[in-house]
Amino acid sequence: MWLSVRWQIHVLFAIQLTSMGAMEMSGPFWPVHLRSLATSDSQFTLASIAVYIGPMLGIMLTSTFWGRLGDLYGHKAMMMRALFGLAATQFALAYANDVPTILALRFLQGACAGYIAPAQAYGVSIEAPARRAKLFAYLQVSTNLGSLAGAVIGGVILDHAAFFWINFSAAIMCLACLAAVWRILPAVAPQHAKTGAKAQKPALTPDKRTTSVLKSPQIFSLLAILGLLLLSRMVTQSPFSIYVLSIFKVENWLVGFCYGVLALGFVFSASLWARYFEGKNRQAILTRLCVIIAGCIVVTVLAGLTRSIVVFASLYFVWGVLLGATTPVLTTLISRATPYDRQGRILGFTQSLSQFSSIGGIAIGGWFAQVAGFSNLYFLVAVFYALGLAVTILARAKAAITAPGQEAIHDR
Repeated sequence: MWLSVRWQIHVLFAIQLTSMGAMEMSGPFWPVHLRSLATSDSQFTLASIAVYIGPMLGIMLTSTFWGRLGDLYGHKAMMMRALFGLAATQFALAYANDVPTILALRFLQGACAGYIAPAQAYGVSIEAPARRAKLFAYLQVSTNLGSLAGAVIGGVILDHAAFFWINFSAAIMCLACLAAVWRILPAVAPQHAKTGAKAQKPALTPDKRTTSVLKSPQIFSLLAILGLLLLSRMVTQSPFSIYVLSIFKVENWLVGFCYGVLALGFVFSASLWARYFEGKNRQAILTRLCVIIAGCIVVTVLAGLTRSIVVFASLYFVWGVLLGATTPVLTTLISRATPYDRQGRILGFTQSLSQFSSIGGIAIGGWFAQVAGFSNLYFLVAVFYALGLAVTILARAKAAITAPGQEAIHDR
């Protein structure tokens, strides 16, 4: 006897929280670990960037392909595949003791995994259309709550044990999530099976319907804004732990807490933002996003100026609150402009774009920290947010001209 849809969504939330928490246990501490393994400063600089870029590059290259397979054969199977890939690579990382092996495994981890996109597509397939905005917000909350818990737990482990136990514990958690998906969540028939349409062989290139969606000015502008906001956010990823340790002189668990408190702000606000934006048209949404992005500029400038760990953590919480108004709403708009039988593909493409933007942010942040110094890092973040604000203002102006009063966040 299957659970009700509401409980299936709650189980999906718990699985995503646990699996993302497992990944974030090591998230802020890879540079600390790699510094002990690197044979030179140049190798450490390259590795501290590549260890984050590697899995993102893997996801970027394969996410759309996995999404197409999910549309054809079911998104539950893709979730199980992703969790198995995460577990296998985490086990291997636990025993990896040299920089090249770690970097290769991190790339393989991204290529084999890519859990978020099929989880979102699975949620869309079982949730009522009118609740889709709340669904994306709910799943984003689980991801960010997992980031908070994982970062803190990882810091505690590192304060008392070797880095090995972070990766080993993460592998066990991913296996538990795999078992939960297999035993608890029901399989959902692909859209072509529901409609009687003949399945086609998957291809690596998007089909004409997917391409036509991506050519939509509305979709293009939303993707551009989403990409810039993610790039801005990820500038601090690679140098974060060393920045906090060098500027504030604190223990590893507090580094993990500061890393995760941004996610706590996201968790606090995402559902509230989803309700706030529900029913508003695209122009109204972009107007409010301009204010939110301006707030991100102020917060990141203040984060770069403060030398108080309490103020820094508080600003990270506010930053997370503001970010709760961005990704879920933009993802919802993209999803609702896409046919049901293309959800896996468009969400997979969105995930690929997100990884591409994140890679850019990490690479720029790692390079800038080495060239201009850690103390100037957050001012660079503010500059990229200013660029995102300019693009959002232009998109808002175009929305006011081309489609006033249309494209509200509700299903047609």
